[in-house]
Amino acid sequence: MKNSKTSKTKRILAAIGAILLFGMYAGTLVFALIDHPAAQGLLKASIACTIILPVLLYAFILVYRIIKKDEKTDP
Repeated sequence: MKNSKTSKTKRILAAIGAILLFGMYAGTLVFALIDHPAAQGLLKASIACTIILPVLLYAFILVYRIIKKDEKTDP
């Protein structure tokens, strides 16, 4: 029963992550196309978030797996 609950939670979190990434890509496209004085700064921030956020999430997942593996080996 526990695996079913964690699997469902992982799917929901993955869907939320995919929606956020799509939103960042859409924001990047919008900021690239609008003609506003703040658009260039927003475009740079959006591109940075599009690159940095998935890298940080991947790093957190790797650290979590390492910590979780160490907890299983300890008696």
